[in-house]
Amino acid sequence: MSTDDLPSHLQLAPGPWASLLEGLCARFPAITRAQWLDRFARGRVQALDGSALDPGQPWQAGREIRYFREVAQEPVVPFEADILYQDAHLLVADKPHFLPVMPAGRHVRQTLLARLVACTGNPALVPLHRIDRGTAGLVLFSCNPESRASYQRLFAERKIEKHYEALAPALPDCVFPVQRHSRLERGEPFHVMREGIGAPNALSRIDVIERCGEVWRYALEPVSGRKHQLRVHMAALGAPILGDDCYPRLLQRAPEDFSTPLQLLARRLAFIDPLNGEPRQFTSPRRLG
Repeated sequence: MSTDDLPSHLQLAPGPWASLLEGLCARFPAITRAQWLDRFARGRVQALDGSALDPGQPWQAGREIRYFREVAQEPVVPFEADILYQDAHLLVADKPHFLPVMPAGRHVRQTLLARLVACTGNPALVPLHRIDRGTAGLVLFSCNPESRASYQRLFAERKIEKHYEALAPALPDCVFPVQRHSRLERGEPFHVMREGIGAPNALSRIDVIERCGEVWRYALEPVSGRKHQLRVHMAALGAPILGDDCYPRLLQRAPEDFSTPLQLLARRLAFIDPLNGEPRQFTSPRRLG
């Protein structure tokens, strides 16, 4: 059993449940009543101050609690992340393929956040943005809660340049550079995205770095930050990124199958540091293919 030493936070939604136990069982149907009782008994369901909660306590809508996720037989991701830069406020990590940024699904300990907290000893680390589990490359973390909002505004106000690289089929009939501007919305199943009808909400700039036979190396710039944006836009152009198991069609991959990584890399991040006004630029040394 793999346990997460970083608690997840949950705000209790309105509902008819009389107790915490009943509400959590309804909120997380994949977790059995016995498992929740075991977590309560071990103090793994807590108030925000860290005090253990009782399963019979009333369900109070709007209250925030925290709990520790646990996963049986968590698959080990056999690739390491690198720390490219660290100071009192900012940490820049270079993430490998297949490693999630945050706990999700079957991944609890095998996440970039958990590894960095263990490495640095700083439980205050928080990712300022995320990239897909399959995508490799740069992720910025806040090290200090006092300066966190200043860096978060860079993303909210689109004041940070994000440059990606990808390997994908050649598009000899396409005139580059290309701007793909479309509306992205949730598809089926729920974890995939699709292009829909309506006002565009996602913009990607796409160019070619290298033309090598049937596979080209592309430069991608997501002007907006929608989920799976680059992957959807490349597939829509007729050049799905190599190793993509969602676009244009959903493929099943075993949790321990690391043979065909998504050929997408968060190569470079550039911005003006909000604390001192100095230009910052970080580049991943990883190479695709």
